Amino acid sequence: MKILFFGDVIGRPGREALKKILPVWRKKYSPDAVIINGENLAHGFGVTQKTIKEILDLKIDLITSGNHIWQHKESAALLGNKKIPLIRPANYPPGVPGAGYKFFNVGKTKILVANFIGRVFMKQDFDCPLRAADKILKIEGKKADLIIFDFHAEATAEKICFGFYLDGRVSAVLGTHTHVPTADLRILPKGTAYVTDVGMVGPHYSSIGLQAEPIIKNLLTQIPSHPKPDVAPGPVEINAVLLDFGKKGKVEKFERLRKIVNI
Repeated sequence: MKILFFGDVIGRPGREALKKILPVWRKKYSPDAVIINGENLAHGFGVTQKTIKEILDLKIDLITSGNHIWQHKESAALLGNKKIPLIRPANYPPGVPGAGYKFFNVGKTKILVANFIGRVFMKQDFDCPLRAADKILKIEGKKADLIIFDFHAEATAEKICFGFYLDGRVSAVLGTHTHVPTADLRILPKGTAYVTDVGMVGPHYSSIGLQAEPIIKNLLTQIPSHPKPDVAPGPVEINAVLLDFGKKGKVEKFERLRKIVNI
C-alpha cells in the first residue's frame, strides 16, 4: 500500500502544479491513495467550492486543512457536507462545523486520517492536540488498518513531541503549516513514520508562497503592507512524501519527493 501526501497547496500556482505533476507521479510511483493539505487552496487562504471541485477532479482521496480553513464564508458548508472528503483540525472547540477526521477505503484497507493544530505560537486558543488524538484513537483506532495524522503547527519542538507521543499508535505523523520542508524523515523507535514539515506546493521564489517584497518592506518599516502580499508567481516547488506500508500497517519505506516545475 502506497500513500502520496502533498504539503500545503498554495493558490492557483499550487493547484496548477498539482495538475501537472500528479499524472507523472502516479505513473512513476503507483500510489494507491493521494492526500493533500488544502488550507491554502483559494488564493493562498482557505478553500472555496470552486477550488475544492478543481482538486477533487484530480481524484484526491482526502483533503486536510488548518487555521486558514475559515477564510471564506462557504467553508462551514463545505466542511459540513459529508460527501466532500475535507477535514479541519480535530482540536477546535466543540460545536465547530465539520469533522476532524474521516475514513476512506482502498480496496479492503480502511484508512483513518485525522487533522490537528498546534498551540505554540498560534493566535487562537485551541484544545490540547495530544488529548484530542487520544480521544480519536480510543473511539476509532481499532477500526482502521492505517492511521495518518496531519499535525498543522508552528513550533518544531511541539511537532516532534506530538510524534513521539503517538509513536507506535499511528502509522504516520506528518507535519504541515510552515511550508518549508524539513530534512528529518524518520521511522520512530516504535514504528511511526514522522516528518516535522512536508513543505508546500507553492511558488519557489516566495516567502512561504507569498510575494517577498511587501513582507521585506514590512520588516524594514514595521508598517503593514496595503494591499496585503499576493501569492507569488511560478515556478512552483512541489513537496510531498511517499509512504510505502507493509502488511502490518507499518511504513517500510518513507521518502521525500521534491520537484520544481514551471506552470
